[in-house]
Amino acid sequence: MLFKPETRHTIERVRQEPKKRLLTVETRTLLTPSMLRLTFSSPDLADFSSRAPDDHIKLFLPDPNNPGQTLMRDYTPRAFDAARQILTLDFAVHEAGPAIAWALKARPGDPLTIGGPRGSVVVADDFDFYLLVGDESALPAILRRVECLRADVAVTSVVVVNGPEDAQAVATAAHWTPIWVFRRGDHADDATLLRRALNAWRAPSGDGYVWIAAEAGVARRLRDYMIEDRGHPKTWMKASGYWVRGAAGASEKLDA
Repeated sequence: MLFKPETRHTIERVRQEPKKRLLTVETRTLLTPSMLRLTFSSPDLADFSSRAPDDHIKLFLPDPNNPGQTLMRDYTPRAFDAARQILTLDFAVHEAGPAIAWALKARPGDPLTIGGPRGSVVVADDFDFYLLVGDESALPAILRRVECLRADVAVTSVVVVNGPEDAQAVATAAHWTPIWVFRRGDHADDATLLRRALNAWRAPSGDGYVWIAAEAGVARRLRDYMIEDRGHPKTWMKASGYWVRGAAGASEKLDA
């Protein structure tokens, strides 16, 4: 199916002044075997703003190999309650590295310093449909977008996880079709599993926005498939490498 871009669907980049904030862990909840949720409070959150579901903030974490030093990792604000000044972050527990190591040990009362967001990419809420694709690292951004879409708009999420126990449900006014792809028992890599699901997906009529985030190589292959095989316009797509295989702490922006 071919899509013809029109000018009414805006994608706006909004800059913010970066600021460090000191937070305190409030609660911890294991949502699924592969996803840990922490909530944080702080007076520093009084002027916090996150305008897009795929915003990212910096976590400043202790370096386990260099006492007294810090490492930075990017994470998506899963939710923010401005009235209560509560920030929610979800951590994919299968990942290795200092962020998940810290999160697994974190308890109420523990401190965490964050920075940002530096800006937001605000996608218009006037598309006819949305397609959101990714792995566990992308799930917080995907579910946040599903929750905030307008009533009755068609949105399909295609997410690869280990098994059925890792699927999540959220409340939304949108017409949401979740497609969960399971690795368990399948020796194919994530790109192959996700592409199989996309091959079977039939786009609704009208104009659509496609959002992809996963390991950089996987995201690149899926982006190319949507552009070259499905004819989706580059201007109505965002693809990101949320992590890079073999490169700790790395991410990659994939310009279409």
